Amino acid sequence: MTFSIAARCPETGQFGVAISSSSPCVASRCAFTRAGVGAALSQNITDPRLGDAMLDALAIGRNAAEAVAGAVGGTRHADWRQLLLVGKVGDPVLFTGTQALGVCGQQLGTDCAAAGNLLANDSVPAAMVEAFEASSGALAERLIIALQAAVAAGGEAGPVHSMGVKVVGDVPWPIIDLRVDWSEDPMADMLTLWEVYKPQVEAYVTRGLNPDNSPSYGVPGDL
Repeated sequence: MTFSIAARCPETGQFGVAISSSSPCVASRCAFTRAGVGAALSQNITDPRLGDAMLDALAIGRNAAEAVAGAVGGTRHADWRQLLLVGKVGDPVLFTGTQALGVCGQQLGTDCAAAGNLLANDSVPAAMVEAFEASSGALAERLIIALQAAVAAGGEAGPVHSMGVKVVGDVPWPIIDLRVDWSEDPMADMLTLWEVYKPQVEAYVTRGLNPDNSPSYGVPGDL
């Protein structure tokens, strides 16, 4: 019921994830990022605790393989889970349990990892990695391109209804956290949302760090 990608940008130090599903509000349960640490996804029959557990392990110096192994070993229901993890250094890591639903697939890249379950075909994750690695520009843009490639490759076996893109940078909070929680065409809605939010990303960071230097809010009543 899900396809997703976790990635890092070595040039900016950003981490991000992108995810889509036939289920509602998928990003609220499955997407995890932490500035300066990494990006994680916990999906299939989701246990959201595993996303934080993997990032906690990275934060105390474990590598991605150790962090995933610890998350898998620390739950009684690992066979139902699908996990993705990308840290600051080293190879990304994937885990797909034996009870993962339907057609499953997973693919590692140099700075990314993609996986899915209940897929139309098992080549969807490879299409995401290929599109991500062939793209350039902002990490969020590249993650959206990867989602588009997944949809073009067949995506989920049935229609998807929710989608999310989450990115962290130099500040403790996500600089981008875009969600389409229920839609008949979440990709179209995500593209619209990204075009609206993209020119404002840095402005919202400035408002958090130094309101005196904030640009105009662009809303009625703003002087």
